[in-house]
Amino acid sequence: MPINQNNPLAPDEEADESIAPGEEVLELETSLTDEEAQNLAGQHLRFKIGHNLQFRRLDKYLCGRFSCFSRTRLQKLIREQGVNINGRPAKPSYNLSPNDEVDLILPPRELRELTPEDIPINVIYEDDNILVLNKQANLIVHPARGYKNGTLVNGLVYHFQKLSGVGEDFRPGIVHRLDRNTTGCLVVAKDDTSHWKLSRQFADRTTKKTYLAVIHGTPQLDADRINQPLGVHPGVREKFAIRHDIGKEAVTLYYVLEKFTGYSVVQLDLKTGRTHQIRVHMSYIKHPIVADDMYGGKVVYPWQIENREPAPEEPLLARCALHAWKLELNHPVTEKRMEFIAPLAPDMQNFIDQLRKHRKSV
Repeated sequence: MPINQNNPLAPDEEADESIAPGEEVLELETSLTDEEAQNLAGQHLRFKIGHNLQFRRLDKYLCGRFSCFSRTRLQKLIREQGVNINGRPAKPSYNLSPNDEVDLILPPRELRELTPEDIPINVIYEDDNILVLNKQANLIVHPARGYKNGTLVNGLVYHFQKLSGVGEDFRPGIVHRLDRNTTGCLVVAKDDTSHWKLSRQFADRTTKKTYLAVIHGTPQLDADRINQPLGVHPGVREKFAIRHDIGKEAVTLYYVLEKFTGYSVVQLDLKTGRTHQIRVHMSYIKHPIVADDMYGGKVVYPWQIENREPAPEEPLLARCALHAWKLELNHPVTEKRMEFIAPLAPDMQNFIDQLRKHRKSV
């Protein structure tokens, strides 16, 4: 039986339909080449003004430093109060001084640089300003080193040039991210203004993100707060770890929704948006997410759930059992508070159904 969209514990008879962060602030300390600046498209940046100022006016300074972006786009960002100086929105004519702190979110990348690909896009909500998607598993959000094609952004270019007829002017901004094998709610901005306003909400932690996960074992407490700082793993480049020396604040709240012999379904509320936060925190309390092999989770086979003899079978779930279930935010134009819910992907729903069938709730 499917997870109920309003209450994860209650089976939902009507939910038969199968509708399949860069929240980090980057601190810039050096000047950038055009290529480096272009690679920062859509990112939240913070830096201090040096002593060798070629342009004092804010708009001219940004156009000089980020010359790969058009002057029109940067000036529009400033006029809409998307650039803060020393914590306050500034006008284009603001005269900069050494040690002023600049905080801004760069416009998203121009999509004409990307290859359109026919990748399925599962739309939960769409209007003129935003898209909310239910991201499928095994899908990287945007192009990066080694992944120039086959990403969600490549799919967005294909479908929304074709379906919306907006051509190269359509610029979906990736304002937050999900790991490759994490499914669920993802909001995308369709214009520069929506992009920076949504990104600012993620930066200011006014969004609310709720996840569902299947974990190994059952925590001693039915609900708890995990407050452990995260940083890059000292020995493995791709991993993150609890780092009390250089780590940034990371807070996760968990609630046990359903208990089974050897497993639990948990709800997770994020108070911060660090990379791999949920995965590291659950591993830290000795209850890693099922099939998350990077952080101690194990793949589970049908014979294990059914307590049978080992057999050559496909795993019940071949990817990390983590789903971005709910996303709550303010619409970037209307400012109306909105909540979006993404139904579980079929593989994760089936895994929970098998637990209910063979590992009855404790």
